[in-house]
Amino acid sequence: MPSGRNALLVKLGKRIRSLREKKGWAQSEMAACLDMNRGHLSDLERGKREAGIITLQIIARGLETTMAKLLKGL
Repeated sequence: MPSGRNALLVKLGKRIRSLREKKGWAQSEMAACLDMNRGHLSDLERGKREAGIITLQIIARGLETTMAKLLKGL
């Protein structure tokens, strides 16, 4: 299990993936909806890339949630 900063990125990525899957979206569908590269979204979901605040806001809106709910408990 990753520790520290990496653990946070992995937890956030799992949350994004879970919310995306609850909507029944493939990565490619969500990425297109958000005008984001699918590879970028994949990296975020796997905890391999950090998301800036603007990207988090775009993802939260696309998932019809808030940034607070997206980040709660991480």
